[in-house]
Amino acid sequence: MLNIADAAMSGAEIGVLALQGDYVEHQRMLERLGRTSRQIRKASELEGLRALILPGGESTTMVKFMEEEDLMQPLRDFYTSGGALYGTCAGTILMARAISAPSQASLGLMDIDVERNGYGRQIDSHESPGACRELGEEPLPMVFIRAPIISRTGPEVRVLVEHRDQPVLVRQGRLLASTFHPELSNDLRVHRYFLDQVA
Repeated sequence: MLNIADAAMSGAEIGVLALQGDYVEHQRMLERLGRTSRQIRKASELEGLRALILPGGESTTMVKFMEEEDLMQPLRDFYTSGGALYGTCAGTILMARAISAPSQASLGLMDIDVERNGYGRQIDSHESPGACRELGEEPLPMVFIRAPIISRTGPEVRVLVEHRDQPVLVRQGRLLASTFHPELSNDLRVHRYFLDQVA
């Protein structure tokens, strides 16, 4: 059983799921914030963590690797034992309660519905500024790459940022999810918010 309370007291490392995707970029952001992190590929490596980042990448490939490594239930247990999770793009898909276009397996932790590749193909990827009062007055740079759309949010989900009238940064307790990639910008505010406010 994971002991999240002891991990928090000891200032344990942050984990970054490293099965596929841009996990190294997340580690660089954490390093800039003065926080150590370690790459997570097996259930046993979750021991002692208090927070975990699920990076962007290809969600179906990530699910395949997670099932091969028998990681799905241990990740759910990590959350129910007190761990915090932040998912970006594909990581948001992995955390969602329901997925469409097409449907696929997920952790089902966050009360949101997600439509895969909601903004279109790779050629439709774009960068746009967004307003978020909780992160300061300066617009937040948001990089969208084959991004999903959050089509529904449950009553306990707070929408922190919207883009084209759709939620793109949402929080539910110890869960944070963005459909954009803050790790591909120079702005540290989303990662800092995760560590300071969520984890």
